[in-house]
Amino acid sequence: MTTTTIHKFTVGPFMENTWLLIKEGKALLVDPGFSNDSEYALLGKALASDNATLLAVVLTHAHVDHVLGLEAVLHDNPVPVYLHPADRYLWKNFAQQAALFGFRRAGFSLDPLSLNEGSTPEALKPFDFEVLYTPGHAPDHVSLVQEEEGYVLSGDLLFESGVGRTDLYKGDAALLERSIREKLYGLPDSMRVLPGHGAETTIGREKRENPFVRER
Repeated sequence: MTTTTIHKFTVGPFMENTWLLIKEGKALLVDPGFSNDSEYALLGKALASDNATLLAVVLTHAHVDHVLGLEAVLHDNPVPVYLHPADRYLWKNFAQQAALFGFRRAGFSLDPLSLNEGSTPEALKPFDFEVLYTPGHAPDHVSLVQEEEGYVLSGDLLFESGVGRTDLYKGDAALLERSIREKLYGLPDSMRVLPGHGAETTIGREKRENPFVRER
């Protein structure tokens, strides 16, 4: 098995973690939050250094901080975008979301491809995730589990000693807790958690120490 090279870019005014995964000369970009040209340039440098071609963009959800750099990415890389189909309100109202935080951005003309719970689409090979539908922070939220390599991209569901906020569109604290307990806390304790904000952690640590959702 070829091991995935993982790049983390902490970008934008929200200090969002954008993840670039590289495997067998292909790259998968998760949650592009680049807010300016210098941040966006990090993507090109990483692709060039690993001699990789961007295959697709995958969104854990469509909050503004996770898609702020998508327009720039797609301008230079006309690749497909994958998003869970449960609720596309955030996607369709991206321009309004951006304006609330002082950014002038146009909406997107494309429709994302559906990223449903289960295995990742064949078109994303060599990347192979189990897609977990994990709403609560956002109604379109997913987490991506790579069991063989031992990591989960948790988006804004679970952080080191924290959880995603639930005061935004269709946020639901009880649903968020259920997503964590039923979907993430069933994963191995040793599994790395690569979150949408903050530092890397593990499932076991959060089960023991997370003050918001501790293992019962």
